[in-house]
Amino acid sequence: MAALLAAEGLNKRFGAVVAAEQVSLSVEAGETVGVIGANGAGKTTFVNMVTGYLKPDSGAIRHDGRDITGLKPRRIARLGIHRSFQIPQIFPELAVFDNMLIAHGIARETRPGAWRALLDADIAARAEQDLSRFGILDYRDQVAGKLPQGVRKLLDIAMAMVGDTGLMLLDEPTSGISADQKTGVMDTIAAALEAAGVTMLFVEHDMEVVERYAPRVVAFYDGRVIADGPTGTVLADADVRTYVIGPELHRRR
Repeated sequence: MAALLAAEGLNKRFGAVVAAEQVSLSVEAGETVGVIGANGAGKTTFVNMVTGYLKPDSGAIRHDGRDITGLKPRRIARLGIHRSFQIPQIFPELAVFDNMLIAHGIARETRPGAWRALLDADIAARAEQDLSRFGILDYRDQVAGKLPQGVRKLLDIAMAMVGDTGLMLLDEPTSGISADQKTGVMDTIAAALEAAGVTMLFVEHDMEVVERYAPRVVAFYDGRVIADGPTGTVLADADVRTYVIGPELHRRR
C-alpha cells in the first residue's frame, strides 16, 4: 500500500539560496510526525511544497500513490491535505461562529454560479460541533481578533480541518502561546485530530512539545533532512544536537 504522503528528491532554490536539497520522506496514515530545525532550515518550504504554495524545482510529491506535484493549493486541499499557518488565518473582526461558517462555505462543493445561503441548520450544527471538538464553543459569539492567542490557534486549526481532511500539516501550533497553556492547546489538537482519524505532521521549535506529542521526528538543516526516526533517537543524534537543539536538551522537571 502506498504511503499517505511521499516526497521524493525535492529540490528548491531561490536564486543562490538552497531551500530544499534532495528532500525525501514519507508519512503513513495514522502517524504523528514532528518536524524540527532552526529558522531557515527548510521546514516551512517543505510544507509549502506539499500544500501547493511552492512548486519544487525537481522531485515528486505523491498522495496515496498519486502524483500531486505542482497542483494548486485548492486542489490539494480537496484531496484532504490541509494546513494551518504560524500566524492564525482568521477573520479578526468577525465572531468565532461566523469564522466557522465561512470555512464551511469555502469547503462546500457548489456548481459554478450557484448561490446558496451560508447559514442553514445543517452547517450551523456542524460549525458548533467543530467548535466543541476544539474546546472553544464557549467563545462562539466573541470577536475572533480579541481572543487569547491559544484560542485563535485552535480556531484557525478548526477552520483548516473543515472538509474531508486526511492529513493535517501544522506550522508551529504552539508559537506565541504561553508556557502554561501550550500543553492544553496541544492536548486539544491531538485529541481532535485523533478522534477524526486525521494524520498529523507538525513543525515545532519547542522540544518539550516535540518529545510529548511526536513519536517520530524529522530534523532539517540547511534544506536537507539530517535525521528521521523515533523521537528519542533523533534528539540524541550528534548532528541534530549540533545544528538543531544544541549540545543539551533542557527539560522542565
